[in-house]
Amino acid sequence: QGQVVESGGGLVQPGGSLRLSCTASEIIRYGAITRWYRQAPENQREWIASITYSNATNYADAVKGRFTISRDPAKQSVYLQMNNLKPEDTAVYYCTVEGRWGQGTQVTVSS
Repeated sequence: QGQVVESGGGLVQPGGSLRLSCTASEIIRYGAITRWYRQAPENQREWIASITYSNATNYADAVKGRFTISRDPAKQSVYLQMNNLKPEDTAVYYCTVEGRWGQGTQVTVSS
């Protein structure tokens, strides 16, 4: 088993976009579901999006219509395209698959 590694976070202005990446060998396991969570300061970690082995997707209401989750088996990666970012999207974003978590990547939305 390898690591779950997120990348792509950063500082962006409101209305901007970022694409997060999550790379893990477990992503291509049959039946695996990969999920993105986020945690803002003093808040609980919240689920925001998931994608199944067969590429079925699901989103939390807070991000529906703005975020898109996708999967590239050839790269053992899942992506989270985030558009029209808002200050309330500021958080550490985590990827999890098969019970394994990454270290998180910081997203800050601020002018």
